[in-house]
Amino acid sequence: MPYFGFALTAAGHHRAGWAETSADPRSLFTGQHYVSLAQLAERGRFDFLTIADSFAPVEGVGGQLDALLVAARIGPATDHIGLLPTVTTTHTEPFHVSKSVATLDYVSNGRAGWHADVSRTAAEAAHFGRRPAESSDRLWAEAGDAIDVVRRLWDSWEDGAEIRDAPTGRFIDRDKLHYVDFAGEFFSVRGPSITPRSPQGQPLVSVRVDDPAALPIAAQWADIVHSSARQLAEATDIRQRVRAAVAAAGRDPDQVAFLVDVATTVAGSEPEAVALQERLDLRASSSTSCLTFVGSGAGLVDLIEQWHDVVDGFTLSAAVLPQGLEAIVDHAVPILTDRGLLPAAYASGSLRDRFGLPRPASRYAA
Repeated sequence: MPYFGFALTAAGHHRAGWAETSADPRSLFTGQHYVSLAQLAERGRFDFLTIADSFAPVEGVGGQLDALLVAARIGPATDHIGLLPTVTTTHTEPFHVSKSVATLDYVSNGRAGWHADVSRTAAEAAHFGRRPAESSDRLWAEAGDAIDVVRRLWDSWEDGAEIRDAPTGRFIDRDKLHYVDFAGEFFSVRGPSITPRSPQGQPLVSVRVDDPAALPIAAQWADIVHSSARQLAEATDIRQRVRAAVAAAGRDPDQVAFLVDVATTVAGSEPEAVALQERLDLRASSSTSCLTFVGSGAGLVDLIEQWHDVVDGFTLSAAVLPQGLEAIVDHAVPILTDRGLLPAAYASGSLRDRFGLPRPASRYAA
């Protein structure tokens, strides 16, 4: 079966989505808005949510909340769906990222991941004033080091390091805490983490490979690879290149999921969906850089059937929220289930379990 993610944004991917009558602009920056969307996606049995974030303003609504903090709000209010907030490696410290994502793994009971990205623009760099904007090659090289540091810090507490022995007053077995002693071009981090090893041991890492400079980083570190391929042939070519790069990095390509983005405008019927898209486009011009679909739930399932032998899964987005997600859940999910493309219920276990990945032992364990 393919994997299904949903790209959670405040108002949808269309820049005029917030002004649609089914939307409530007053709720966009509330925790309950995101919780309600996450619970709706969970009703549709999506495997995970991606939560976009950057240091740049968002088209249409102009602002956004912190993705990792939104995920922390969603975690206790959901039971099954995975959470992959975006945290950029530019202008941030890997020690903070490791602590925050590990904490998310705790509050979600093993459903956390991290979508690693970079900050490219001079405007984003100016928010911090510590460094200029740099080339993609340079930014992704730094991202590789950052992911390496984060993964080492996640391993710096062995399983069982917390002994919690009240009679002796020993809470931690310090022999099971380890310095990571990372020294590279961009970071020098001694460790260990101050956060105990999280339920998954290693939360999942996802990377987008639309930027060629990101491919070697994804090959080395990613559990999930995202692509904005628009055509089947393009997706086939990118997947082959990803798998070859993963193998060259000494990893098993079958342990890395390759997903494509699909920007959807779904309604109860194709004419309704077309009318909605036209209404949005009249309000504001908006474009997507990925595969797009406008139509009914059944039509979306047909598209997924055409693609699912080529890719491992899909990350869907909706032009308008919550309307677009409701339409997918109400009109596409039942057909996906009937056609054997979506399980009838969630299986128990962590996000790693859902992707068929074992829980790794700490690299520092004797």
